[in-house]
Amino acid sequence: MQREATPAGRVAISMEPGGVAQVRLIRADKMNALDPDMFAALIDAGRILHETKGLRAVVLAGEGRSFCAGLDLTSMANTGRHDRVPLTERTHGDSNHAQQVAMLWRKLPVPVIAAVHGVCFGGGLQVASGADIRVVDPTARMAVMEMKWGLVPDMAGYALWRGLVRDDTLRELTYTNREFNGEQAFEYGFATIVDANPVARATAIAHEIANRNPHAQRAAKRLFNKYLEVSTAEILMAESVEQQALIGSKNQIEAVTSQMEKRKADFVDP
Repeated sequence: MQREATPAGRVAISMEPGGVAQVRLIRADKMNALDPDMFAALIDAGRILHETKGLRAVVLAGEGRSFCAGLDLTSMANTGRHDRVPLTERTHGDSNHAQQVAMLWRKLPVPVIAAVHGVCFGGGLQVASGADIRVVDPTARMAVMEMKWGLVPDMAGYALWRGLVRDDTLRELTYTNREFNGEQAFEYGFATIVDANPVARATAIAHEIANRNPHAQRAAKRLFNKYLEVSTAEILMAESVEQQALIGSKNQIEAVTSQMEKRKADFVDP
C-alpha cells in the first residue's frame, strides 16, 4: 500500500484494495493543528481524491495523539492580515478557503468516515463534521472552542451541524466552550459510533461501503447533501431521478445477481 504526501505536505493519502483511501493528518508534533500549510494540504487532498479513479470510500484520521487540536493560533497570528483574502470572498464554490477545509469532505462524491481520537477542538471538530460518519473514541476530548478566543465557528460548522446536533445543546456548547468526551459526543449528535479503536472501526465500515454499488452510493450521497435544504417536492423528484438512473443499470443488476449467487459483487467504477 503506497502512501504519498500531498504537494503541500501535512496530509498523506494511501489507497487500499477495494477503493478505500486512508487519509491522515501528519503534523503529529502539533497534534495536527491547523496552520496555513495544513489548510492547503487538506484542500490538495480533496482535489486529489476527486481525481482518484476507483475511489469508493475515505477514512479520515489524525496521526499521533490526536485527531486535530484546532487552529494553530501562533502560526495564524504570524500571517499578516494584509495577506489574507476577505472571508466573505467565495474561493471554492459556495465556500471560502477555511470553510472548504471542512466542506470538501461533504463535497466528495463518496462516503467519508472520520476516525476521531485524542483532542478534537474547534476547527478540528468542524473538519470531522464534514464527514458522512464519525467514529469517536470514548475518551476523546472535544469542544466547540472558538468563543474562547472571541470568535464564532466559521469553518462550515453551522452548515454541517444542522440536522446533527440539537439546537439548544449546540448553543450551550458554543457559548461556553465546554469540553465533552466521545460518549457525550454520541449523545449530542457529533458522533455516529463510539469505539475505542476508531480507525479500525472506520476502516471496516469503509470496506463494507466499498462492497456496495458505487453508483448507488454516490447517488445516495447526492440526495443526503440536498435533502435538508430543498422542498418536499424537490427531494421527491430527486429520489426518482436517481432511482430511474440506477434501475436496470449494469451495477444494479450485478448487485442483485451477486446476492442471489451468494458471491462478492464485481462492480464497475464510475
